[in-house]
Amino acid sequence: MSTPTIQVITRASSGLTPSYAAGSATDTYLIPNNGRVFLHVKKTGAGDCTVTVVTPGTTDTLALADYTATVLAAVGDKMIGPFSPLVYNNNAGQIAVTFSEVTGLTFAVLRLP
Repeated sequence: MSTPTIQVITRASSGLTPSYAAGSATDTYLIPNNGRVFLHVKKTGAGDCTVTVVTPGTTDTLALADYTATVLAAVGDKMIGPFSPLVYNNNAGQIAVTFSEVTGLTFAVLRLP
């Protein structure tokens, strides 16, 4: 389990130039979520990547399906989110994110102020 740095988008200093981290296929990323968090995922390597955001809750005793988004190989680039805390947050107020394939994958966690 890892907690990546959340970068806040701001008007100060002409905006934010985000920094990106390499993703790991063996890690689950726990990200504090206030409903204004989203991911920017970029893929330059071979193989598509499925990004999964766990939905830990249930409705009427039925488990909610996890949210998935596919980032295409070689030239893929996708903004994912924001995430409703009522649907996606665990008991600690975090979303859980995994990546299926990480060759050439980088990501940034961004938050609106």
